[in-house]
Formats: sequence, C-alpha cells, structure tokens
Amino acid sequence: MRLHSLHLQAFGPFARRHTVDFDALSADGLFLLHGDTGAGKSTLFAAICFALYGLPPHERNMRLRSDHAPAGLLTEVTLELTLAGKCLQIRRIPAQKRPHLRNSAELVDQKAETYLHQWVLDENGHGRWEGIIKSHKEAAEEIKSLLRLTRQQFCQVVLLPQNEFTKFLRADASERRVLLGTLFGTRRFGLIEEFLAHRKTLTAKTRDEARADVLRLAERIQQAAGDDLEPAQNAPRADDPATRAWASALHHQALTRQHAADAATETAGQQLTEARLTEQAVRDLHRLQQAHRTTAHDLDLLHEQATHHDHLAERRDRAVKAQQLQSVLETAHTADLEHTRALDDDSRARALLPPEHASLDTAGLTHAAQQLHADTGAVQALLPDEATLQRHAAELAALDRERQQLTETLTDAQEWLNALPQRRADLAARLETARSAQETSRELTPTLNLVEKQLEAARRRDALDQQISAAHKVLSQAEKDSTQAAKTYVDIRRRRTDGIVAELADRLVDGEDCPVCGSPTHPAPATAQPGQPTAADEQAAEAAHTRAQQSENTAKEALAQLNEQAATARGEAGGNTPLADLTAHRTALEQHLADALSQAADTGPAGEQLALLEKEQADTEHTRNTATARMGAADATYDSLHTQREELTHRLATALNGHATLADRITHLTQHAGRLEAAAACAATVTTTATDRHSATALAEQAAHAAGFTSPAEASAVRLPDDELTAIDKEITHWREQRLVLTARLAEPELQAAITQPPADLEHAVTELNTATTTHTRTAALATQAADRTTTLATLTAQLDTQIQRLEPLEDAYRTVDHLHGLISGGSPSNQLRMQLESYVLAARLEDVVDAANTRLSRMSHHRFTLVHSDDRAARGAKSGLDLKVLDAWSGHKRHTDTLSGGESFYVSLALALGLADIVTAEAGGQALDTLFIDEGFGTLDEDTLHQVLDVLDSLRAHDRTVGLISHVPELRRRITQRLHIAKHIDGSTLTHLTEAAE
Repeated sequence: MRLHSLHLQAFGPFARRHTVDFDALSADGLFLLHGDTGAGKSTLFAAICFALYGLPPHERNMRLRSDHAPAGLLTEVTLELTLAGKCLQIRRIPAQKRPHLRNSAELVDQKAETYLHQWVLDENGHGRWEGIIKSHKEAAEEIKSLLRLTRQQFCQVVLLPQNEFTKFLRADASERRVLLGTLFGTRRFGLIEEFLAHRKTLTAKTRDEARADVLRLAERIQQAAGDDLEPAQNAPRADDPATRAWASALHHQALTRQHAADAATETAGQQLTEARLTEQAVRDLHRLQQAHRTTAHDLDLLHEQATHHDHLAERRDRAVKAQQLQSVLETAHTADLEHTRALDDDSRARALLPPEHASLDTAGLTHAAQQLHADTGAVQALLPDEATLQRHAAELAALDRERQQLTETLTDAQEWLNALPQRRADLAARLETARSAQETSRELTPTLNLVEKQLEAARRRDALDQQISAAHKVLSQAEKDSTQAAKTYVDIRRRRTDGIVAELADRLVDGEDCPVCGSPTHPAPATAQPGQPTAADEQAAEAAHTRAQQSENTAKEALAQLNEQAATARGEAGGNTPLADLTAHRTALEQHLADALSQAADTGPAGEQLALLEKEQADTEHTRNTATARMGAADATYDSLHTQREELTHRLATALNGHATLADRITHLTQHAGRLEAAAACAATVTTTATDRHSATALAEQAAHAAGFTSPAEASAVRLPDDELTAIDKEITHWREQRLVLTARLAEPELQAAITQPPADLEHAVTELNTATTTHTRTAALATQAADRTTTLATLTAQLDTQIQRLEPLEDAYRTVDHLHGLISGGSPSNQLRMQLESYVLAARLEDVVDAANTRLSRMSHHRFTLVHSDDRAARGAKSGLDLKVLDAWSGHKRHTDTLSGGESFYVSLALALGLADIVTAEAGGQALDTLFIDEGFGTLDEDTLHQVLDVLDSLRAHDRTVGLISHVPELRRRITQRLHIAKHIDGSTLTHLTEAAE
C-alpha cells in the first residue's frame, strides 16, 4: 500500500480545503509531521483511516465535522493510493447537516456517501478515473479484500503509537495476549478452548445426570428391599463396579423370601378350607334346631288367636246382611240430606231479601221479581243519554287542560320575547370580547418567541461570564508560568554559552584534532564550573518554555472564544437584562397569552349561540300566534258543551235514584230480582224434598225389620266398608292357612332329627373359621408383598444395569474431554509449560516478531540489546508462553523490560513495533505496506541514539518504504528536509509543505 495524496475539507480541525501530497513528501523516503499540540497532526491519519474504512481509529472518539467550517462546505475526505497493484481513489462524505438548496436557513440531513474510482488507461494510453463502486458495503468488501487488514490491524501496523508499544513491551502475558490475539486473529484457537470447556460442562452435566439416575435407582432398590434384607444397607456409589452385584444379591434374597411366603400361604389355605367345612356343618345344625323352636312357638301363638278369629267371623256375617240393605238405606239417607239442604238454602235466600219480601210465599216472590224486571227495562232505555253526558264531561275536561296549556304557552312565549333584547346584547358583547382576545394572542406569540430566545441567550451569557472569569485566572497563571519559563530558559542559555568552551573541551580526545584550532594536542583544556548547564538542560528549558507559551496561547485563544461567544449571547439576550427579569417577563407573557387564548376560544360558541337566538325568536313568535288562535276556538266549544251537559244531568237525576250511574241502578235492580227468583225456587224445593223424605224413610224401616235389625240405624251401624270387610276375610283365611303350614313343618323329618341332637356350638365354629381366615390373609399378604418386592427389584435391577451401561461411556467421555481441556487450557499436569493453545500459537508468532525486531534493535542499541522470547513456566500457576525479556550484551544477563530507561524503552518498543508490522502484514496475506507513520517518543532519546534510530528508519527505504514521523523534537526538523507543518488558528488549522531543514 502506497499513499499518493489526501484531500480533506471541513474535517476535524481543518475548516477549509487542504491537500497532502504524499508523493512529494515521500521523495526522500522520510518525512516529518510537526506542529502545535492539538493542531491536527494525528487527524491526518484519522482521515486516512476514515477514507479506507468509513470510521476513524478505534481509540479516537472524534467529531468528523469541523466546528469552524462554513455551513455550505460539506465534510469529505478523498484518498488516492496504490493498493495491490491498483491505483484507487476513495471519496467519502459522512452523514451531516447541510443547508437546504432553496432555503439556506433550513438544515437538512445529508446521507453518508462513498465513491470508489480506479485509474484506467484507454486504448490510446490516456488515463482517467472510472467509478466502480458507490455502495458502502461493496466498497468496504473491495478494500478489505485488497488490503487484507482489519481496521484495528491497520491502525496498529501503519500508525505506530510508541506509548502503546511501550505498554506492550512492559505488559504481562495476559495483556500482551489480548493485543496479539486481535492482530493475528487467533481467536479461533481460543474458541477451541471455549468449545472444549463448553463440551466439558455439557458432558459433566450429562454424566452427573446419569450418576443421579443410578443413585436414584439404588435408593429405590434400597427402599424396595426394606430393612429385612442384609445387603440393603450401605449401598455402593454410582461409579462403584460393585453396584450391580449388590442389586443382584438383593433380588436373590427377595426371591428366596417369596418362595417361603408362598409355601406358608398354601398351608394356611388348606387349614382355612377345613375350618369353612366345619363351620358350615355346625351352622346348618344350628339353623334346623332354631327352625324347630321357632315353628313350635309360632304354632302356639296361632292357637291362642282362635277366639279372636271366631269374633271376626260373626262380625263379618252381620256386615254382609247389612250390606244387602245398602240401596234402601242410602235412598232414605239421601232424601233426608236433600230436605235438610233445601231448608238451609231457603233460609239463606230469604235472609238476602228486604223485610217486605222475606215472608212471601213462592207465588208472591215470583210476582215481585217480575215487577223489578219491568223497572230495569225502563232504566236501560236511558243509557244513551248517560253515555252522551259522560262524553260531554270528558270533552269539557280536555278543553280545560288545553286552555290551561295554551295559557302557559302564551305566558312562556311572551316572557322569552321580553328577555330577548338583553340576551342578544350579552352574546354580541361576548363575541366582540373573543375576537379581541384572538387578535391579542396573534400579537403575543412572536413576542413570546423572542423572549424565549432572549432567555436562552441570557442563560448562555451568564454561563459564559462564569467561564470567562475562570479563563482570566487560567490566563493569568499561564502568563506567569510563561514569563518564569522564559527567564529560566534565557538564564540557562546564557550560562551554557558562557561555559561552551568547557563543554567543547570535554569532547576533546588525545591524538584527535581540535574542532576549533585543529591541534592534536590539548595542553590546557578548560574545565566546567560547578552547576554548568548541559545541552540537555538547555533543551529541557526550551521545551518547558515552548510548552508554557503554548499553554499561554491556548488560554488566550480560549478566552477570546469565550468573549466572542459571550458577546454574541449578550446581543441575542438584548443586553445585560438579568435572567430573573427575563424569566418573570416570559411568565407574564405566557399567562397573558393563556388568558387571551382562553377568551379567544369563545369566538365559535358565541357566534353559534347568537345565530341560534335569532332562530329561537322566530320559532317563539310563531308559537305565540298559534296558541292565541287555538285559545279562541277552545273557549267557544267549551260554552256549547257546558249547556248540553246541564240539560242531560237534570233528565237523568230521577232514573238514577241515588246511584252514581244508570249501570249501577240497572245492576241493583237485576240483583234484587235475581234474589227474589232464587228465594221462590228454594221455597218450591223445600215442599218437594219433604214429600220424598217421608216415602224413603217408611220403605227403609220395613226392610230393616225383615233382615232382623230393630231399625235402619242399627243396620247402618254394623255396615263395614268393602276394603275392611275384605281385610277381615283375608285375615281369617291367612290364620287358618298358617296353622296348617306350621303343623306340617313341625312334622318334617330333618327337624325331628335335628332336635334329637345336642345343641350346635356356632360361636366356637365361627371363632375357629375367623382364626384360619386371619392366618391365611396375613400369609397371603406377605406372599403378595414378597412377590411385588421381587418383581420391583427385578425391574429396578434391570433398569440399574441399563443406566450403568449408559454411565460408563459418559465417564470415559468426560475423562477424555477433561484431559483435552486441561491440556489446551494449561491446567493439566501433562502441559508442563502451562500454556494455553492460543498462547502457544501466539508464542510462535511472538518469536517471529522478536526475530524481525532484533534485526533493527541491534543497530539502534549499538549491538547492546536483543529481545528474548521466553516460554518458561510462570510462577504460582500463572499461564506461560508470552514473556519478553531483554538480553543486555554489556552484562550478559537477561533483564526485565520495565528496567529499561525511557529512551531505551522507546527504541526497543519501536523495533518491536516495526517487527510486529512486518509479521502482521505477512500474516494478513503479504500485502506490502509502503507507507508507515510513527507517532512521538523521539524526545526521550539522546543525540547519538536518535541518529542511530533515524539511520534504521532510513534503512526502511531500502525496502521501498516511506516513513512519516509525528514529533515535536527540534532535531528532527533540522535533519529531515521533507516536512509537513500543521498550524492551528482561531478559525481552523492549516497545512504547509516545507522542503528545507530548519536552522
């Protein structure tokens, strides 16, 4: 990779357009970038990194857009370089804000853009830039494929920051591993270790689960075996080979116990069968003896009931005779009941009649009823007049309600019309107030916006005033420091000039020519005075003076910027008006505006209500006129109907006879006539039922005497209901049948044979049977338990054997992966160096880096120092393999890198950085990096060492490399002719290409 030119504008501290011609700078193979601190030296490399990768270096959290750039000048970077034999031009525009094309005061978003061009020749040999890619992604892939370096690798091997490599030189193995792993991409070896660790964890988890399964089965076997089997105690572990034998022994013992329990159960079953047969025989004898005693007792009871059943037979016979007279007796009884009922009805009917009709006979009652029917017909003829009267009354009531409603309507309408002028005036005033408030709100809005801007500017003004006060103090101190540093520098320079002869004499060597007089003899060389300053003292004083001046200039620039910003803020705030006054003014305006907006919101409602009021006026006037016309018509109709109602009322007064309506009078007459007719019918029924009762009573007495009864009453008394008569007949029949059955039962042979035997002892037989049953149940339960335990143990033993077979390969797998993980991670005793796999690979890369670094370090250190890579085992179990030491040829001993001085650390780390750049480049694919940058660190070297380092850097040109140094060291400006000076100004930094060595 060789850089040709860099064009940047509005980038970082560079506010304008600037171009860096690397071809011109690289004419001598070595160029210098120098300038004030913060001017933007490192920004040039950030621009190169941004052009290649679209992002600044990892460690730079920089803002790409320049704060000093004009608004219309876009931030962009263009880099021309040769990469993998291709001449490319990369142009990048980052995302930013830019003015609108038509309205410059408005800012719009500018999207990020990327353009990749390649220099091509046509058939005539004329070159031109040809666009090949515009996509960010495609450009990134193309550059990565050509450069073969990640952004971090590029920043590490193209820009060599000495402070970072000094840290790398002195870092411990773990810190050094992080950087090397990133540069060489050895993460894949770390992933192998992580994979094995993860595999170990998963294998251990699976193995532990299998162990847990074995232990659970062992516990279940132990539980199933119980405490009565000897091997059940002290169960082996999951990984113990004796576990299978232990389970098999338990199963064998359980099987033996099962056979014994089965034999005991068979014996108990035989005993139970014999006990059941004995108990059944005793139970049968007991049943027959009990049946004989019960039968004899029941037959004695039946003999005792003979008299009762004779009485029942006599009662049944008399009831049968009385039942034959049932029809005659019932006829007489019915006739008597009907006559009694007729007398009661006649008494109740006469009680409802008025006194003048209560004593009439049947003919008189009938005549009075006919007279009342005639009066009812006369009253019914007047019913139409009564309906007309009721209709007139309803119409008059309706007219009264209508006239009342019309009166209320007229009153309401007139009251509304009377209040109309005042309501119209109130709404017009509301509308005018709302419109006035609307105009006021329009005037207040821009005023409030202006006050808001003034308030924000006042806040910035007050904050800047505080910063200015602090900046004055900083500037005052910086001026004092600068004055003091200038005095110190002038004093040291004067004292060194006064003693320069002694400094020259100190360099004289016997036999060599004096640089002043040329004599090889030096009879009386001058000697230095005590406290004589050296060149290093003068350089240090000069550097301190320069830093003090830079600090003073920085403080002045900061103060000027603050004053400018404060003046701008003060102008925007309208002067020095206090922040509290502006805040109070804004609050008052906000309240005034809120009140105005609240009043202005009434514009629409007030206008709508005013229009609605006009419509309501028309509707109310129409309602009033309509009600007036309807009131006149209602009054005329009411007078006519009132006259007709008076005439009808007088005509119906006689017919009503004190009743409310004619219907009431008709109902009264009809009911009275009905009661007279009912009383006449009851009187006729009494006469008829008296005759029927006399005839039926005479016939019943004659029949009773013929059946042997003294009277009909006696015959009725002995009568029984059919169901009771049937029950008596059944009871007599059942008693006779039972007596025959029990007599036959008592004579049966088996009962006669059983009664001759001794009494059966059933309780003893049952006790013997229960004892045999309990014994058999207990032995059967024990046999079942033994069988279940044997089956369970057989099943669990088979499962245990399966789980052990599953566990054994898992144990082997875990031991294998554990051994591999320990070996790769450095924790296994087999790994004697305790080196991780990634560290082992990095150690090989570090050896290559050390070899490449030593080719340059030998020259830089006058063949004194040599870097040595050590893979010795670290102390206290720490990881090994990435240790660095320095072999000092003067002492012949290896030294720790942190024992080197500042200058020694610089050139040792520089050699290490150059070697690392070579190896990383080769590792990335062999792409040559023709342009390198080295950032700072030269100020720590003495003059001779500086020359040696520069000679080594000059030697890089032999490999067609160009080296750019970034430094403040004056000696470099005097030695390097191609220089790029970066100066900072209040309006942005500038670039100047210088081609002569400084005086």
